[in-house]
Amino acid sequence: MESREQVKRGSGWVVGLGAVMIILGILAIASPLLAGVAVSIFLGWVFVIGGIVQAVDAFRHHRSSGTLALRLILSVLYIVVGALLLFNPLAGAVSLTLLIGIFFFVDGIFRVFLAFRVKPASRWGWILLNGILMIILGIFIWSQWPLNAPWILGLWIGIGLLINGVTTLVFGTAVLAAGANEVTRREP
Repeated sequence: MESREQVKRGSGWVVGLGAVMIILGILAIASPLLAGVAVSIFLGWVFVIGGIVQAVDAFRHHRSSGTLALRLILSVLYIVVGALLLFNPLAGAVSLTLLIGIFFFVDGIFRVFLAFRVKPASRWGWILLNGILMIILGIFIWSQWPLNAPWILGLWIGIGLLINGVTTLVFGTAVLAAGANEVTRREP
């Protein structure tokens, strides 16, 4: 059985995550072009570092797996994609806009399914609303691509973060309240 402190601590992290997502969403909405370029640069570094780590791992374990050539090709692919994003973040933002649109659409579909899986839970409708809004957001991004893609990327990422942040915050507070009430009912 979880104690009241364990429930508060776990739900506190969820509430904190929601608050951080709201703040990041507001910042991205306030400066969408900067947010789009920042996302492109961030992902560029993620790909470059990921490619280097994969290359090192390929050399370290090439005898046991026998896949050195394939793993090195994948590593180079990661590094090249990362370098392209770093050297031309605006073009990267245009490409990422389409990928983000697809991601939001798929994310929305999964959130709708999730909402129905947790349906008896308090405030499950927020997850359903979040899923529907993410699907609409994905469709809006597709409809604007590639026109105005660099700033749309930052704007829609900001809106997506804001929507997810509010939903996470609301659901986290509901879990916190429900957990505290459940623990209180169990204690003598």
